[in-house]
Amino acid sequence: MKVIKNILLPLLFASLAATQVFAEKIPLDKIEAVVNQEIILSSDLQRAQLDIQERYKNSDQTLPSGDKLTKQILDKLITDRLQLQIAQRIGLRINDAQLQQTVQQIAQKEGLTSEQLQAKLEKQGKNYAAFVDTIRDELTINEIRQIEVRRRITISDQDVEQMVKRINAEGQKNTQFSFVHLLFKLDKESSAAEQQRIEKKAQDLVKKIKLGANASQLALLNSEGPKASEGGDWGWRTINEMPTLFAGIFNEQQTNKGDVIGPFKSDLGLHIIKIMDKKGAQNVMTVEVNARHILIKSNIILSDQKAQKLLTGYRQDIINGKKSFAALAREYSQDPGSAVKGGDLGWADPSMYVPEFKELALSLPVGEISQPFRTMHGWHILEVINKRESDTTEQATKQKAYSLLFQQRFPAEVYAWMNEIRQEAYIKIHNPNYMIEKK
Repeated sequence: MKVIKNILLPLLFASLAATQVFAEKIPLDKIEAVVNQEIILSSDLQRAQLDIQERYKNSDQTLPSGDKLTKQILDKLITDRLQLQIAQRIGLRINDAQLQQTVQQIAQKEGLTSEQLQAKLEKQGKNYAAFVDTIRDELTINEIRQIEVRRRITISDQDVEQMVKRINAEGQKNTQFSFVHLLFKLDKESSAAEQQRIEKKAQDLVKKIKLGANASQLALLNSEGPKASEGGDWGWRTINEMPTLFAGIFNEQQTNKGDVIGPFKSDLGLHIIKIMDKKGAQNVMTVEVNARHILIKSNIILSDQKAQKLLTGYRQDIINGKKSFAALAREYSQDPGSAVKGGDLGWADPSMYVPEFKELALSLPVGEISQPFRTMHGWHILEVINKRESDTTEQATKQKAYSLLFQQRFPAEVYAWMNEIRQEAYIKIHNPNYMIEKK
């Protein structure tokens, strides 16, 4: 027995020593935050930080440094995780076909095929599967945000009529502004000293911008607004398309390129706006299409491949004269609104359709039946019966008015909804340097 001990003990100590060395070489991934029942790891933060640094690598803008950047990234990761949890609870999932279409669109923007994009990413040492999962998450977040916020927005017929009058008064003409926005949060409970500090900071930044400082760079480093990570850039917007808070600040005639507006106060805090550019007004002409379609939805029993094959057969039957488009639509289409009318969608502005449907409706020659194609609604074949160009009709103007009102109210409702889901969630941040106040 003593001999066995003499043999086993050195082996045991050697094993423990080896384990210790191994543990020292490969540190454990740390938990940075707990979001309800899920965790955010240091590796998640590092990946997100590398992604944003890669995005700004060839930019002349400087990212916030150290803990400030990490705090911003962690804040976004927490918000994203909460939205994905809500999507999971209601069973929302982006299907593989929709995901693949988005990946193809990303590849096409770089002049590549999906396969070439995959090869490029792998050559750069990036995980293609993780890239695709990120795209799926972004699509899911966008979809759940639309679903949840849309139900919060109420637009009355009176609201629409008032907007229609405003559009008609402008003669269908709109001036567009490109602008950068900076927000410094300031709540009613802030002390007088804190208010003075924020006001001085805002005034100092206004002076810098007027002296030629890069407003987008200052927004990236200082703003706490919804577009801070994009340098405060809201893109091109007409006054009607802006959030209600901004719409009252702009004037089509008097607001010009280079103007600096602010600081001005709202319930959210202090705002600064720099007008980057301005486009003149133009008459709005609408290309309308009169189209019909047949829709087949894939499911557990009917795969995407089978749905596509069915529509290929229907298309061939129509071309060969065996059956009419209208008869097949009435018998097989799963769009109840148009099926009873032989698939007829009537005259419409294509912008009311989902992107894939819109693009095909505009590009397809009159009288030609498309190959089967997929949208978020299912598989379609489409025939454009006729096209026309005209001034926006009364119906289109009402749709435009509704859309403008929705766009105005959407940002504030998104902000309010995100605050609510954060308040209702269990969030624990482990590193005190990254503590984020519940908004």
